[in-house]
Amino acid sequence: MRCSLRKVIKITICLFILVFSIILYLHDNFEKSLAQGQSLGQKQHGVVGPVDQHSDIELSRKQRNAMSVETIKDDAKEKIPKVQPSLKSKNKRTEIDDIFIAIKTTKRYHDRRLKLLLNTWVALAREETYIFTDGDDKLDVPEGHLINTNCSNSHYRIALSCKMAVEYDFFMITDKRWFCHLDDDTYLNVPGLVKLLQTYNHTDDWYLGRPSLRHPIEVMKRSNPEQKIAFWFATGGAGFCISRSLALKMMPHASGGRFMTTSDMIRLPDDCTVGYIINNLLQKELTVIDRFHSHLEALWWIHNLTDQLTFSYSDNNIVHIDGFSKDQDPTRLYSLHCMLFPASDICDTLRKGLPIA
Repeated sequence: MRCSLRKVIKITICLFILVFSIILYLHDNFEKSLAQGQSLGQKQHGVVGPVDQHSDIELSRKQRNAMSVETIKDDAKEKIPKVQPSLKSKNKRTEIDDIFIAIKTTKRYHDRRLKLLLNTWVALAREETYIFTDGDDKLDVPEGHLINTNCSNSHYRIALSCKMAVEYDFFMITDKRWFCHLDDDTYLNVPGLVKLLQTYNHTDDWYLGRPSLRHPIEVMKRSNPEQKIAFWFATGGAGFCISRSLALKMMPHASGGRFMTTSDMIRLPDDCTVGYIINNLLQKELTVIDRFHSHLEALWWIHNLTDQLTFSYSDNNIVHIDGFSKDQDPTRLYSLHCMLFPASDICDTLRKGLPIA
């Protein structure tokens, strides 16, 4: 009796499984037939592929996103100089608008030092001059030409290299041919600089400046303290210029904040780090321009002032030139500027004995 009952249960289970399988098979075939009919109808109406009830919504979202991206791109084109993958207008003679002039300063010197530059030579290159500082301020410069680097306001290595790193990266997003760096106590003969750079090809590797030492600087190699590294560098106080071709080669060691890493590796400030990258790592020579001058040399010995390109000053080291009184012009740079460009507005102001705005 028990055996018969077991057989009945097994047969019942088998029949149930068989019936359930047949039902699933018929259901699947019905759905496939329905899907084929829908697909045929879709093809007849020019639609390829399955139609999702959210397809119109997704298409609309993609269109809106694409339009937003294009709008952002268009806005960026207006605000940020276009990055050029190659050097443009190679056969065109270099002009003032091909030069990127960077002034490194700090907010506490905006009135004491920067004001003098803005009143003199910067007026001849307003659109080409960018001021890299450590604080916001209201200065009479074109919009976007006063860059708060958010670096420290100290005069130590890390702060100085931080600003130089921002200068370099800012130059690289432009299509300028030349990167020229100056300190906030440096006077620049703008037409003279243009004439100088016209004699060099920006598509070649050029590092133009003047060293403050009569010998290469030496530092210990951190990976091997017994080994010394020697290289030349152009002092930032006199100013220096780098061609775009050479600036591009500096990217592995300077772009995207890597300049700070390189500076930290040799534990030297900004202008030394530039020289280390160019003269040591890239093995490119410094071309000495003896018409660049800093306050590290005897400025009163300089003759033929009209032929020089940069000047500086310190408390007891100034250019010897007649002109305005020492009360009006203690640095002698106003007198120098008005000798070079006597028709400048600031010169008329000083001649009348009026206060400088």
